[in-house]
Amino acid sequence: MIVGKLYRRALTTLKVMSSKPLIVVCGTTGVGKSKLGIELALALSRGSKKHPFRGAKIINADSMQVYAGMDVITNKVPLEERCGVEHLLMDYKKPGEQLTGPEWIKDAIQAIEETHSQNQIPIVVGGTSYWIQHLIFPERMASLEKPEDGAVSSQDIPLSESFAKALAALPPEMLALFNDLPENAPTADDDPTLAHRLHDLLAAIDPLVSQRWHWRDSRKVLTSLRIILENRRLASEVMKEQSTTIPRPRYRTLCFWLYARPDVLKPRLDQRVDQMIEQGLLNEIRTLRTIASAGSGSALSIDDSAATQEQRMDYTLGIYQAIGYKEFHDYLSSPSPSDAAFRAAVEQMKTGTRRYAKRQVAWIRNKLLPVVNTTNAASQAETGVPAIPMYLLDATELGDAWKTNVHDVAERITEDFLGGEPLPDPATVSDTASELLTVRERPTDPIAVLTANQRRVCDVCTADPSQPHMVDGGLWETHLRSRNHRYMTSKAAKKRYSDSAEQPRGTEAA
Repeated sequence: MIVGKLYRRALTTLKVMSSKPLIVVCGTTGVGKSKLGIELALALSRGSKKHPFRGAKIINADSMQVYAGMDVITNKVPLEERCGVEHLLMDYKKPGEQLTGPEWIKDAIQAIEETHSQNQIPIVVGGTSYWIQHLIFPERMASLEKPEDGAVSSQDIPLSESFAKALAALPPEMLALFNDLPENAPTADDDPTLAHRLHDLLAAIDPLVSQRWHWRDSRKVLTSLRIILENRRLASEVMKEQSTTIPRPRYRTLCFWLYARPDVLKPRLDQRVDQMIEQGLLNEIRTLRTIASAGSGSALSIDDSAATQEQRMDYTLGIYQAIGYKEFHDYLSSPSPSDAAFRAAVEQMKTGTRRYAKRQVAWIRNKLLPVVNTTNAASQAETGVPAIPMYLLDATELGDAWKTNVHDVAERITEDFLGGEPLPDPATVSDTASELLTVRERPTDPIAVLTANQRRVCDVCTADPSQPHMVDGGLWETHLRSRNHRYMTSKAAKKRYSDSAEQPRGTEAA
């Protein structure tokens, strides 16, 4: 290990875009991220002899907590529990608005720069790891920002050869659609025809990227088309260029991953759902339903069927993605809601919350951690120090164990990080850290990831050829074993048998 002055000298050679420090706290829902962020901010407010910084601000990285109000369904820390620590990028969007990843990143960079200008430390806290990852690694998300006045227009950028060939091969109706892309992505339920046309257009221009998205993922399809339009290159070409270099962090970043064992986290999450209901969850959902109705241009009539109301609500946009909104739809739509329907909705919300927590862990282990490891390996080889020290803190036990395993460890590492002191090996912090920070090598090349996760059409499960049933390539074997696929296979076999039995037998030759 490099020690003392040699370590600090090595830090000056790190290949990061900014040497200013950033602290990140990520992890699953219900594991204590906000609690740790506030504790670190309070510790930094006391100052230190090891570093010149005094004070900190928390920058929200939860895609649901950006919306004003709706404090229960988005699990915001109550104001009185924030202990005076300023929280930025929280409550700054209206519930009916949409916020994309690139927009949040732009806002986060501005908040980070303002915090640095006050000689304070920005602490990014949240569970939207996709946003966090692309904040840390700026060259992995294609920009959709329009050029500023006086800047080079996208029309002045020459077309790549592959893009030019793809455009030349487009039929007139597809070319017209590409030149007049819709401002907002259509919902697959409301306008399946346009959603499918956009996917067909992407498939014609950039087949590799189109096979990654389901035709119903109209927002992702439209985003890919806009990336092509703005960059005047195929989206796959943009990604291929990104993959030729080692990811370079935007800031000198210290990352804490809070983790709790699933068997302990599960009842904790279930209890939190019960508490949310007691705190007024259903009233917030009713308010959201009113906002959604007003946003559609006409209020939902009490005579509308539940199916009609379901169709008008898009659960993939903005705050309507919050767990609980969709799960209580049937209960709140019923003219005479029953206790059984209420219990079913509660259980669906608990199940959805547990699944979300599982996906959050999967993203960190399968997406964020491999990129961090790749970057750190290159940095260690060149400078002898990691570019992004990442520590897993075991938050399984609360009470005194939290102080020992989480609070004290994080505060000590933060002090040394900001003071330029040598840091401990992340694998030595705990047995859990040693286990989970060791992951099998995964491809970080975006093209390799695209190729590995191409979607496949399941003909057996496709009821309407115009709306094919698509399955993520990595989940194909799981799909084949699923109950729905086995049911559809059995149904198709019975139909073939029935059709063959009904066919008239051929007459014997005279």
